[in-house]
Amino acid sequence: MTRTTVPPRPHPDRTATASAPVRLPMAYVLPLRATDGHDLDELTGYLRELCRWVDVVVVDGSPPERYARHAAAWRGLVRHVPPDPAVRGRNGKALGVLTGVALARHEHVVIADDDVRYDPSALRAVHALLDRVDLVRPQNHFDPLPWHAWWDTGRTLLARVFGGDWPGTLAVRRSTFLAMGGYDPDVLFENLELHRTVRAYGGSTATPAWLYVRRLPPDAGHFLGQRVRQAYDETARPAWLLGALAVLPATAAALAARRPGLLLRAGLVTVAVAELGRRRAGGARVFPAHTTLAAPVWLLERGACAWLAVGRRLRGGVPYAGSRLRVAAHSTRALRRRLARQPADETAGWVRTCEGGGPS
Repeated sequence: MTRTTVPPRPHPDRTATASAPVRLPMAYVLPLRATDGHDLDELTGYLRELCRWVDVVVVDGSPPERYARHAAAWRGLVRHVPPDPAVRGRNGKALGVLTGVALARHEHVVIADDDVRYDPSALRAVHALLDRVDLVRPQNHFDPLPWHAWWDTGRTLLARVFGGDWPGTLAVRRSTFLAMGGYDPDVLFENLELHRTVRAYGGSTATPAWLYVRRLPPDAGHFLGQRVRQAYDETARPAWLLGALAVLPATAAALAARRPGLLLRAGLVTVAVAELGRRRAGGARVFPAHTTLAAPVWLLERGACAWLAVGRRLRGGVPYAGSRLRVAAHSTRALRRRLARQPADETAGWVRTCEGGGPS
């Protein structure tokens, strides 16, 4: 069995300042597909700061007119490339990751969505952790905190108690990523798939609950449109799915028995558990106290959306970029079998075609 190593928290490099940042031997891969609500000026400002600290590769799957606009804005600032056409798959983000990690010039690689905002201290912490493990899973927090980000923070706080949240960013060792052949780009829950593939390959992982990385909230429309899709992710974690499916029947049973006190106590227990997550590893400094009240609200929402997600599963999967994705993520056992079937001189092959020969 692979042992998950959780190293001690590294001390930030106090010699770095805003005026003289210490440049790290790291790559930062940003898979991107711009939407109408995309704030190009804000993202460009972030990239301008980011490239002072690390090498940046933006793998841009945007439509041609938007790609050209990005190319003009980022010329001379970052390495801006399209996804490698030789890499096939239906999850555009995963295709961007496969392309970007293959093109990275450093062993330590941060992978982050376009709404994730690292600062130098978080990058230094990730860099130190990757000296010890193959994959790092940081902790996102929303800033600012509109109502829908408050709502989703309830999920985050509960997840922090039960194994850790799934953020919009991971960090990997490039050598491990290439040796295992990358990961399957035909799944929905791509972060879980990458994490499980590293574990199946025999790599070590860390989930530092203290490593906080800011994330910008989506707009409310995008948030609402993602509720069932995110519930569908739990089809890759059957125990979590069964727990979510039990929420509505349990609520209905309490109401039918005219025992609203049971619901009140369940809500209070949920808030208490969320508070444990909020206080874990200094989380109170980034999660306001009132976010614990969102946990019961989110739990009821997930209970409803879980049933809708099962319905989507029975109909063939979740609509995604003009097709349907049925598999949220493969089990670690299935991934071990897949990797074991590969010849000794071959990897699984998802990333081989773009290693050293991708777009430039």
